[in-house]
Amino acid sequence: MRIVIKVKEIRGKCPVYSVGDKIVLDGPRIVKEESSEICVHALVPILHFYLALREGVSPEKIGIGRGNKAYISCPDPGKYTGGGNVIFELEGEEL
Repeated sequence: MRIVIKVKEIRGKCPVYSVGDKIVLDGPRIVKEESSEICVHALVPILHFYLALREGVSPEKIGIGRGNKAYISCPDPGKYTGGGNVIFELEGEEL
C-alpha cells in the first residue's frame, strides 16, 4: 500500500510547504517524481505512524483520524518560532 501525504493546513509561515503539496511513500521509498519537497522535521512524526498505516491499521484505532484518513502535525510550534505548523493528511492508496 502506498501512503499519500497531503498538506492540509499551515498555521504560520512554512518555508518548505504550501497547502496542497504532497509526499508519496511506497514501501521504504519516497516517490520523488510524485512528491513535493521533503522537510526532515516533518518526517519524524510521519514515520512514527507510517508503518502501522502501511500495514492497514486504522487511523481511528491509533487515535490519529477517522475512517481511512489520518492527520499528523509537524513539530514546529509556529508562532513561537516564526515558522509554521503544518497539518498533514495521510491516506492509503492500493495499487
